[in-house]
Amino acid sequence: MAATESSIPSTTPSEPTLPKLSSDDFRTYNRLAVMMDAYHRHFRHTWTILYDAASNGKKPEGISIRQYLSYGLQLCRQLTAHHQIEEAYVFPELAERMPIFAEGDHLIHQHEEIHVGLVKLEDYLRACLNGDRELRFPELREIMDGFGTVLWSHLDEEVKTLGAENMRKYWSKQEIMGMNW
Repeated sequence: MAATESSIPSTTPSEPTLPKLSSDDFRTYNRLAVMMDAYHRHFRHTWTILYDAASNGKKPEGISIRQYLSYGLQLCRQLTAHHQIEEAYVFPELAERMPIFAEGDHLIHQHEEIHVGLVKLEDYLRACLNGDRELRFPELREIMDGFGTVLWSHLDEEVKTLGAENMRKYWSKQEIMGMNW
């Protein structure tokens, strides 16, 4: 059967082209992404130190095993607190207009996956610190591999979603400036 004009799907309309942002407007709309990226850079840096040691099979130079384990536990606590703050204060406000931040949506689901990995990591590091088990770098790397991909993806996606070009689709400059979390 030949396709008729009415049965051919029309092209989906693209989003309207928005005017170019001035430098000042870009900074205003991008301020939340910049703030979030600062936190995320810290998490990436800490993760990389832990992961590199786990991959190389030796602790970083200049710190003790106890300091290394404490460093890992600090990452677990900080990342958990970061997600709790986002879910209590940041995401609900953003979800009013941006469904990706809604409960049960993509970013929250990633938090849940990351949390499972963080609990395993924290339990392992705490057991090693308490002397209940010996630190074995291959085991540590396996735990980190279990949630590293979703963590790094999440860190990137959150910042991109909070970027100027996306935020201006949903919020005015005044509204962005009123978001003080």
